Amino acid sequence: MTKIRDDKFLKSLGKKVKEVRIQKNISTYDLSYESNVSRSQINSIEKGDINTTICTIKALADAMEVDIKDLLDF
Repeated sequence: MTKIRDDKFLKSLGKKVKEVRIQKNISTYDLSYESNVSRSQINSIEKGDINTTICTIKALADAMEVDIKDLLDF
């Protein structure tokens, strides 16, 4: 079976999520509240530690008032 986890991609995605969050001046606490995603999950996403779902990425994008494509543009 082929490995589908791409650690480089996950790190890049996490870096982009954090970059947008900081540009929007949103704390992980506020992002968690607005997106209904736990702070620990947000931290894991930003570090590239987990392979999260596309629905979670959409929830984060919606909470930060950006298009999902903006989080995937890296």
